[in-house]
This record gives sequence, structure tokens and C-alpha cells, in this order.
Amino acid sequence: MARYRGPVCKLCRREGVKLMLKGERCLSPKCAIERRNTPPGQHGSSFRRRQLSDYGVRQREKQKVRRIYGVLEKQFRRYYGIAARTRGQTGGTLLQLMERRLDNVVYRLGFADSRKQARQLVRHGHFNVNGRKTNVPSFVVSAGDEVAVRENRRSRTYFKDLDASGILRKKAVPEWLSLDPAALGGRVMRLPERAELDLSINEQLIVEFYSR
Repeated sequence: MARYRGPVCKLCRREGVKLMLKGERCLSPKCAIERRNTPPGQHGSSFRRRQLSDYGVRQREKQKVRRIYGVLEKQFRRYYGIAARTRGQTGGTLLQLMERRLDNVVYRLGFADSRKQARQLVRHGHFNVNGRKTNVPSFVVSAGDEVAVRENRRSRTYFKDLDASGILRKKAVPEWLSLDPAALGGRVMRLPERAELDLSINEQLIVEFYSR
């Protein structure tokens, strides 16, 4: 599937907020928002952020979620359609679906520094879901699913260093997931709740955008 391959720092500058697209770098002084909190482009430094219309506010909120999880418009619209047909609050269900993507789960468990890196690890076939090789980043996990590094990939330098450095043991894993650093795996204990998602997003604006 097609995906954005350009500089991701431009996306953060376009939205004017940190989308955490580069992991630890986003928390350092090297972050693009810290250095140049202006829209990208040759006129960005002289551009004055104007008051957005109601449509613009809703569109920007939708774009932020798309860019955080690294999905394109057609795929995101499909997620919204699933959420709209599911019983419960559409906005909360939409964010829950995004969180249940396999690449996001790998990121949340601490196996990757960013969702982009997690997507690459999944695409290269490094992970099993319930004992079966799964290389589809958009695979949606369910409660009780087990995600683990494949046995024949644990000797790779990346995973050996990840375990030896103790990064996994220091990682703050959300309560809806459990991590077993020794086994290089984790388990989906239950589905995530909206209050557990560390996202400064008003999902109701996204619902309004697609309901117009």
C-alpha cells in the first residue's frame, strides 16, 4: 500500500504540534517544533497562522490522527466506516481501532522507537501473532492475542541489543497491554479505553468532519 515517504518533521510543523513521529528525537532540542515552529515551505517563516473555519478545524484534527498512525485517507475513511457501524461512540471506537493496529501495538510494547519503525519491523516479518507469522501492519489485534518476536529473529543484533540495554524493562507499557521482556513478547489483556490513550485529540471533530 502507498504511504508518505517525505520528511516527517514537515508534518509536525504543518500541524503546529508534536506528533511524536521520530520517537526520542521529538523530546530533544533537535525536534523541528522546538527549532522552527512554523509551517513548512519557503514562506513558512513569514506565514501567520490564520483563524481556521469550522471545516478547517475539523479537517486538521482528522489529519493529525492520520499522521500520528501513518495511514492514508482511503484507509482512514475505511476505519471510520467500521467505527460508525459499531455500537458505541464512533470517535472513541475509531481511536480504539487505530490503537489495535499491529504496528501500533509493537510500538506501545517498546519494540520500536516510533510507529514508522514498528511498521518496518512488522513488514520484515519479525513478529508472530498467536504463534503465526504476521507481516501486515494494519492487522487488528483482539483481547487475548499474543504478540512476540519470532524465535528465529531473536538472535538479530537489533533485538539482542534491545534486550541487553534494558530498554524494554524501562518502557512504560499501557495497562491494556502486558510485556514479557525476557520472552520478547507481550499480550493484549483487553481493549484500550479512551482515557488511556495519550492523545490530545478531539475525536468528535473527526466524526463531524465525516458526517457533514
